Amino acid sequence: MRNKRGLLIQQLDRKLKLFQEAATVRVPSTGWINSIRTALNMTMAQLGSRLDITRQGVRQLEINEAGGQITINRLREVGLALDMQFVYGFVPIDGSIEKMIDRKAEELAKSIVLRTNQSMRLEDQGISDDKIKESIKDLAFEIKREMRKSLWD
Repeated sequence: MRNKRGLLIQQLDRKLKLFQEAATVRVPSTGWINSIRTALNMTMAQLGSRLDITRQGVRQLEINEAGGQITINRLREVGLALDMQFVYGFVPIDGSIEKMIDRKAEELAKSIVLRTNQSMRLEDQGISDDKIKESIKDLAFEIKREMRKSLWD
């Protein structure tokens, strides 16, 4: 991986790491807006007044949020109306972007090496399992270093 890209990935991993604990929080079935409004003992009319919409508009907001059909900007507006700050982020499934890149590079390298080895076996020129593993490791390192765009195909 090039130094500049590697530095960017490290910085991004540090930022995203802060969201890992938040990823374990389950969204209430009624959505956050309804849950928070209810916990604050705030009526739909009161929230609507803060958002300059009707009670029915608040109900529709709650339905849209629970159904995943609300914009980030609208969530920010509702957050401010609830005296809260809306935040969002992504959490890499592998734990970090670095690990995700490692996994994807190894998958791509394995695919390339095994495909090449299959062709070689058809010509009685196949290589040993140890050599295959070594080739996969070396190619994965090279793919990661170059950050090939094919990593995401």
